[in-house]
Amino acid sequence: MSEFEIKRYTEAHIPEVLEFERRLRAEEDFWGWEIDEPYVRSVTVSFRDSRFANALSFLAYEHNQVVGRIDAVLLPSHFDGSVKAYLDWICVLKSARHRGVAQGLLSALRAELNALGVDTLVALTASNEEAQRFYKSVPDSKMQDIGIWIDIK
Repeated sequence: MSEFEIKRYTEAHIPEVLEFERRLRAEEDFWGWEIDEPYVRSVTVSFRDSRFANALSFLAYEHNQVVGRIDAVLLPSHFDGSVKAYLDWICVLKSARHRGVAQGLLSALRAELNALGVDTLVALTASNEEAQRFYKSVPDSKMQDIGIWIDIK
């Protein structure tokens, strides 16, 4: 297992995250968005937009470069008066996988959620085999229900 450091993702980290996203594409070119000016502007503005107050993001660094990222959002609900969290994204460079980076990111997120009184993290899982193996290895988790994506038009 390699040495890596987990940091909270802030606006100051955007250039490092953009480099991470470029490296992602160099290693695996199937990502569904462009790293263009509108994308960079949207990400930058998100750090100043109150609608993102419930967003949590962490970065994994190895040798001062981002090698992984995790993003989640808090979901307060009047349904049962609880606050749950939704795991929006977890990704590690292909060259940095199978060394504990994703588990480290998930541990950092779980610690933060626990401190905030959140008891459940919900995720839609990627359907590829590598992602499925990862999610099945997560301690204290179970696969249940079926996810649905609904476009709002």
